[in-house]
Amino acid sequence: MAKVVVDAMAMQRALTRITYEIIERNKGVDDLVILGIKTRGVYLARRIASRLQQLENVTVPVGDLDVTPYRDDIDHDAQGDPQVSGESIDFSVAGKKVILVDDVLYTGRTIRAAMSAIMALGRPQSINLAVLVDRGHRELPIRADFVGKNIPSSQRERIKVSVSEIDDRDAVEIQQA
Repeated sequence: MAKVVVDAMAMQRALTRITYEIIERNKGVDDLVILGIKTRGVYLARRIASRLQQLENVTVPVGDLDVTPYRDDIDHDAQGDPQVSGESIDFSVAGKKVILVDDVLYTGRTIRAAMSAIMALGRPQSINLAVLVDRGHRELPIRADFVGKNIPSSQRERIKVSVSEIDDRDAVEIQQA
């Protein structure tokens, strides 16, 4: 059984609040780029960039980041160094303020992998993390700079984020494993 803890309106409000916090923390949008972690983080990143465009009248570059080659909890073939797929990142991150966007922050391993992938693309001025949901249970010392909602959960529960671009609706649910 699933329990909806964030509906479409609450998700929109959370992303708008995150957008305002990004503007405040960075004193505008100069040198800002946004990278969404595949899959749902990409759509959240695009929504944040769209809201930044509305508020600041500036187009902030957005890219899709696939961190799979950098995951330390997935077996990889011993074929040398991982390669970052730069197909959807057509701008440099060097010297930029990177806003990394993901749907759920859990153990921190995805974010660690994302930071490695970003560093392979160039050396940014800074990296800030924006997540829609922080559910706790960290295995690594990683914390989000911008959080839509903290949802304390047990490790037996699963947090499911639905986005209209893929799932035909916006919602966050807690599911029993």
